[in-house]
Amino acid sequence: MEALHKKIREEGIVLSDQVLKVDAFLNHQIDPLLMQQIGDEFARRFADAGITKIVTIEASGIAPAVMAGLRLGVPVIFARKHQSLTLTENLLVASVYSFTKQTESTVAISPRHLNSNDTVLVIDDFLANGKASQALISIINQAGAKLAGLGIVIEKSFQGGRAELDAQGYRVESLARVQSLANGVVTFVE
Repeated sequence: MEALHKKIREEGIVLSDQVLKVDAFLNHQIDPLLMQQIGDEFARRFADAGITKIVTIEASGIAPAVMAGLRLGVPVIFARKHQSLTLTENLLVASVYSFTKQTESTVAISPRHLNSNDTVLVIDDFLANGKASQALISIINQAGAKLAGLGIVIEKSFQGGRAELDAQGYRVESLARVQSLANGVVTFVE
């Protein structure tokens, strides 16, 4: 997706050979037009998958997930990281470790919104080590729902998440696959 590659090149900041900062357009300040294009692309790639729900983790996956949900005409559920007074009943839960934040969180979805009749598309902003994806897959499995695939905005292909998901047989569609962040330069997988 050339618009995304261009945005990463122009506004992404390489903080180390492991960390790419994209808060200018994806996970702090959001570029609505780019999110619309991203949503359209995910909808195009998964148009024939029979998606009934989109699942993401708060907060950075919400914008691209909502845009894809709008295009596909399906609800978007975000796994919550923080306990809520209204989110209490027999929750579907999983633990997820954040490489960037160096913390572990418990994420939860209400079983009222996800069940065995659903075919789910997971959308997330980044795929690195795959911990967030694995947590969402666990929740989807707990619900008895079917996973159609994972839509990733930016994949750090030099980390192990993609290989692990591929080995488990999951369909992964990444819009920008970063091969390297060495020497402060973003190099994409061709």
